[in-house]
Amino acid sequence: MDAFVFALLITTLAGLSTGIGGLIAVLVKQTNKNFLTFSLGFSAGVMIYVSFVEILPNSVEIATNTNSVYGKAFATFAFFIGIAIIAVIDKLIPESSNPHEFSASLDEKRSLMRTGIFTAIAIAIHNFPEGLATFIASYSDPKLALPIAFAIALHNIPEGIGVAAPIYKATNDKKRALIYSTTSGFAEPVGGVIGFLVLAPFLNEFILAMVLSIAAGIMVFISIDELLPAARAYGRHHVSIAGFIAGMLIMAISLLIIN
Repeated sequence: MDAFVFALLITTLAGLSTGIGGLIAVLVKQTNKNFLTFSLGFSAGVMIYVSFVEILPNSVEIATNTNSVYGKAFATFAFFIGIAIIAVIDKLIPESSNPHEFSASLDEKRSLMRTGIFTAIAIAIHNFPEGLATFIASYSDPKLALPIAFAIALHNIPEGIGVAAPIYKATNDKKRALIYSTTSGFAEPVGGVIGFLVLAPFLNEFILAMVLSIAAGIMVFISIDELLPAARAYGRHHVSIAGFIAGMLIMAISLLIIN
């Protein structure tokens, strides 16, 4: 399969998992909080481990091969650029409509439709750089595609719940709630394709190394700022830690088998 098509397929599947969250919101009266907590912790463990053990070292190696003097410094700097990019995006999204800020306003019953729509918009904006990170990682190293896509998909599920639940409660329309939750996930493949097309004319080994570092920074920030706090908010602290450790362990074993 062509590398571009493969990366697009992986990114699309990861993004559209918001639809799974929407399905849960309209079909299940009460989600299993321990399972959700464990899953979010697991996703964070996978993304942090693969970022520091596989993606960032690969980026440093590629950058050093292309520039033996400053390559490592550039790759390291790009990692923090990735963190800065996603942090700015989070900052620009109003707290009341940011799916990663667990404020009381999201639990209020008034203006549920507005809350759901704004949450969908916020998720779409936030998922754009996630899509680029997933796409570039899958395009450059197919062995990373499935674990990264799986981790992204897991953390997109509660985002889909956050979109669908208020819309469903406001309209009692399952179809509309599912459409909004699923559509918000389309930002990931769109972000991946647009980002890739912008970079394609300039894509060489050095640029690829920088993008990989940025992707690692994005995933680490998502894990620390979003997944772990969300896991603790949904359930017990030790359940989230168990999921986090399990995610790192499974990722470590998979990388040992692949390598």
